[in-house]
Amino acid sequence: MKLQQLLSLTRKAVDEYQLIDAGDQIAVGISGGKDSIALLYALHGLMRFYPKPFSIHAITVNLGMEGFDLTPIRTLLAEMGVPYTVVDTQIGQIIFEDRKESNPCSLCAKMRKGAFNEAAKAAGCNKVAYAHHKDDIVETMMLSLIYEGRFYSFSPKTYLDRMDLTVIRPLMFVHEADIIGFRNKYNLPTVKNPCPADGYTRREYAKNLLRDINLEAPGVKDRMFSAIINGNLPGWPKRTLMVRQNQKTV
Repeated sequence: MKLQQLLSLTRKAVDEYQLIDAGDQIAVGISGGKDSIALLYALHGLMRFYPKPFSIHAITVNLGMEGFDLTPIRTLLAEMGVPYTVVDTQIGQIIFEDRKESNPCSLCAKMRKGAFNEAAKAAGCNKVAYAHHKDDIVETMMLSLIYEGRFYSFSPKTYLDRMDLTVIRPLMFVHEADIIGFRNKYNLPTVKNPCPADGYTRREYAKNLLRDINLEAPGVKDRMFSAIINGNLPGWPKRTLMVRQNQKTV
C-alpha cells in the first residue's frame, strides 16, 4: 500500500465519523509496532492538507520489559519533527512477576491506557488516537460474540468523560494486510513486542479463527465489517457519507 492510499482511507474515516475538529491536539499511541507507526504516518501526512488544522504528539508507554529499544522510533520522530513522550512504568513487572497474572491482557491494557491518557492530558491533548484497523474491529466483534454473547465492537470515536478525552480510531478502514505492505514498501522502523503473552491471547485465537473462516468463505471479513458499521451499534457516532468530487454530503 502506498502512502497516498493510506491517507485516503484515513481521511475517509476522519470525514465519515467526524474524528478531527479544528484546533485538536491529538496524542498518538506509539507501541513501536507496524500499526502504530502507520497511524503516525497517516496523521502526520493528513496534517499537511486537512482543512481543519490539528497537531499531534506521540506517546509511548514503556512497560519496563527487557529488550524494548526505542532508538529507531526516537530517530524517526525527530526526523518528522513530532514531539515525543515516553512514559516509563513497571507494568510488566506488576503483571508478570508480582501478580503472576494467568490472563494478563485485560489488566495490562487497562494500566497502559491509564498511563497513556494521563500523559496525553499532561501534554495538553484533547484527543487520543489508537491504531486499531479494520481487522481489529472484526476480531473484537468475534470476541464479543464468543465470550460475551453480544454483537459489539469498539466505536470509531468515544468520549471518556472521566478524563475529558476523546478516543479516535483513524485506521478503521485499513486492512492489516495493507499495513504490512505499507511497512515493507517504505521499510518502516518497528520495535519487537517483548511481552511474553504476545501471540497467545484470545485476540490471536479470534484472528486465526477468522482467517480459517475467510478461507472457506472468501470475503466474509469484509461482510462482517459491513454488518458492524451498518448495525447501528450503541455508542457509535452517526456516519456522514462524503462525496468529495462534488464537495457535498449525501
